[in-house]
Amino acid sequence: MTLAETIYQHSLSLPESAAREALDFIEFLERRYGQSVSPVTDDDKKRQAALAHIVAVRVHWQDKPIPDRDALYDDARD
Repeated sequence: MTLAETIYQHSLSLPESAAREALDFIEFLERRYGQSVSPVTDDDKKRQAALAHIVAVRVHWQDKPIPDRDALYDDARD
């Protein structure tokens, strides 16, 4: 199992807010280390699929589904 796959497996057990935080941190590291966009490889496709899955995860808040996480963030900011 590659490191990316290990990270993905761990991300599956995270609540959506924690998965979003992990993704934000990964994006921060990409900017920090100046990762350039390279040709898409199979690993990149797997990573993109994993990130798409994380974005699609729906969580329940006090037994109520949260269908739109961006709306939830907007409500939290108000």
